[in-house]
Amino acid sequence: MKRLVSTLNLSHEEWLRYRKRGIGGSDAGAICGLNPYVTAMQVYHDKTSDTADDTDNEAMRQGRDLEEYVSQRFMEATGKKVRRANAIFYNEDNPFMLANVDRLLVGEDAGLECKTASPYMADKWKDGEIPMHYQIQCHHYMAVCDTRAWYIAVLIYGKEFKFHKIERDEDIITDLIQIEKDFWENNVLGHTLPAPDGSKAADTVISNYFKETKPVSILLPPSFDGMLEHRQDLVSAIDEMKKEKKQIEQELKLYMGKAETAENDQFKVSWKPVDSSRVDGNKLKEEQPEIYAKYQKTIHSRRFTINAA
Repeated sequence: MKRLVSTLNLSHEEWLRYRKRGIGGSDAGAICGLNPYVTAMQVYHDKTSDTADDTDNEAMRQGRDLEEYVSQRFMEATGKKVRRANAIFYNEDNPFMLANVDRLLVGEDAGLECKTASPYMADKWKDGEIPMHYQIQCHHYMAVCDTRAWYIAVLIYGKEFKFHKIERDEDIITDLIQIEKDFWENNVLGHTLPAPDGSKAADTVISNYFKETKPVSILLPPSFDGMLEHRQDLVSAIDEMKKEKKQIEQELKLYMGKAETAENDQFKVSWKPVDSSRVDGNKLKEEQPEIYAKYQKTIHSRRFTINAA
């Protein structure tokens, strides 16, 4: 592995800029389509946009703050020693592959990835399982740092602490390098959006890229006909499933009558009264037009519709 830059005196803004120079461990799972929270389109947007994306939330903050605690628990549980790397590394053969690792093991050809998880996500770690995008992240680090193994330790809040050792798998690493190389060269450097995956995140990225419109009409090639016909079939199937779902709910409501709950060994059904307050927009507009106009918000978007010719 080669050191790209030291992170000791690196500002957060500079660190974000360096991340744009290549693919990091947390990007790898998304590029492979294995991250349930991030898509390849989002990674593409992050790498190609002019701004440094500083997305953050409370879970991410707690994960950073507890990283040292997780590493200490790992040393306590294993008797091994770890140290901070204080650098962003890159792979000499594939310099677009970057690694900002949590810890490196002392006296062992391995590293450590520290994770935290909600108790609601505990089932993702049961029976020795490791979420697939985290496994890919560890193999990415092994590829960049040229190590034989990578440990992953997880603190499940208020529940338990676990750690696992992931051995180097050359087949996985070879495939991963090819996938990342294709993404970097053909998508990022080639300025080509990755294929959509049907996620809300992909919707957001596409909408952001094509906000501006032109009042022109273009030819729709016949190659889309099969896709659109399949979409119509899906719409019909979804409508039927929604109707069937609603029918089941109506049967349950008829059975329950005035009862608020019904339960057995497998299910608990609730049908309780709920009070909610809403602003009557029509009445407000009629009686207080100035106040209505003051708080009215215009949202610009593009409406997407499909109709038969």
